[in-house]
Amino acid sequence: MARNKKYTVKFRRKRKNRTDYAKRLSLISSRRTRLVIRKQAKNIIVQFVDFGEKGDKVIISVTSQNLNKFNWAFSKGNMPSAYLTGLLAGVMAKKKGIKSAILDIGLNISIKGTLIYAALKGVLDGGIEVPHSKEVLPDEKRLMGEHIANYANELKSKSDESYKKQFSDYIKKNINVSDITKQFNAVKSKIMESK
Repeated sequence: MARNKKYTVKFRRKRKNRTDYAKRLSLISSRRTRLVIRKQAKNIIVQFVDFGEKGDKVIISVTSQNLNKFNWAFSKGNMPSAYLTGLLAGVMAKKKGIKSAILDIGLNISIKGTLIYAALKGVLDGGIEVPHSKEVLPDEKRLMGEHIANYANELKSKSDESYKKQFSDYIKKNINVSDITKQFNAVKSKIMESK
């Protein structure tokens, strides 16, 4: 227990390294809607959030699990699903009358071409203006999952056993990994049609 009267206990979320309050304050003081993007191992979360004195108000919240409604059969934590989740969130935000937002990546480190920026690209394609540098956005082929299909084909040609081990979940569900770009385009079209 601290005996010094000048000692101040840090906020619980700061102690547990969950919130950077200086960064949060700079985002909130802009008085703009925040585009909050968070990544998990098997899920991407995209939200549009407004600040309120009694707590943040989530206007729209979309997770990559919502892609099941559009028959997305592939992983919910990869590059194509991040883009599609962002696209769905952007389309929904546009319907709600949101025109622009500022990006809030939380405690994630900003690395160009990552899942966070794939989701951002989806939001931008959904019609929402977000200040960003075009250099951070992933390549179009990676967004479509071409790298996943190429890796699967290469692995299958080298070792059928390694391919079966790596993509066992897809094999059980009778899903051809090479069809990822085809399914990506189909899901993207369905999302855009829901505008």
